[in-house]
Amino acid sequence: MKKIITFFKNSISLIVKGIFIGVANIIPGVSGGTMAVSLGIYDKLISSITNLLKDFKKSIAFLFPLLLGAGLGIVGFSYLIEYLLSHYPLPTALAFIGLIFGGLPVMWKGLRAKQTEAGMCKFRLRIQDIIVFALFLAFAAGLPLMKESTDTMQTLQVNPGNACMLFFGGIIAAATMVVPGVSGSMVMMILGFYYGVLNLITGFFDSLFAFDIKACFVACGLLIPFGVGIIIGIFIIAKLIDYLFEKHGVLTYAAIFGLVAASPFAIIYNTAAYKSVSVPGVCAGLVLFAVLGAVTYFAGREK
Repeated sequence: MKKIITFFKNSISLIVKGIFIGVANIIPGVSGGTMAVSLGIYDKLISSITNLLKDFKKSIAFLFPLLLGAGLGIVGFSYLIEYLLSHYPLPTALAFIGLIFGGLPVMWKGLRAKQTEAGMCKFRLRIQDIIVFALFLAFAAGLPLMKESTDTMQTLQVNPGNACMLFFGGIIAAATMVVPGVSGSMVMMILGFYYGVLNLITGFFDSLFAFDIKACFVACGLLIPFGVGIIIGIFIIAKLIDYLFEKHGVLTYAAIFGLVAASPFAIIYNTAAYKSVSVPGVCAGLVLFAVLGAVTYFAGREK
């Protein structure tokens, strides 16, 4: 009985964390990978993906509730996020910055653990760690500046060309979704099909709720190749990150810290939160920053 209660408790916890990761992935400038790091489950996420075939039962027990939560977050919050970013961009941006910053203590422990494994008895910054940190900080801070002012594909037509484009776009977007500090939705904006895909998702569920089966099948003509691309991209990048953590753990954490350090700029810039500064907005944002920062801090401590 105790094992069953523990199982359900862990599953509910993973579903909630998955919701946070799903919501993070649909907000330009917010990284689902960073959210996973902040929640203290990033290492286990990568390990479960790379060892899916080797340790199928254990990996599925971890991945299924997490992916279920991510799916709920993406679908359930696609409409809400659009509203919040349109009407309350600054509080929304500060809320997600709080979620990310609340996980910094977990990241710090991970870095110290890798330093111990590498035989570093005392904390010190090597020149290569500083260089890697600075390079990835500059990369993540500069990426939002590449974004087009308008999305070139508000509506995607169902045809073989767009299906192929979304398949390869899914691979690229998924790879960036897994990397902490790099926003998959922001990369989709740079590639020019963020709003097109968002419209496909909301359109699919609008059609589903209206029992318009034909329209659902039409949307699936693009959503399925995009989804397959995402799955392939996640497996490719997870293998790479798993290798980097094993062989170059300290440098990998230095890179992640650089990416995460640039997150506030990316989030504020991409949500245009700097254009709507007001005293009530700042106050509400700071409260959300503190509350949600505490949420990820204690969620990370669970691990």
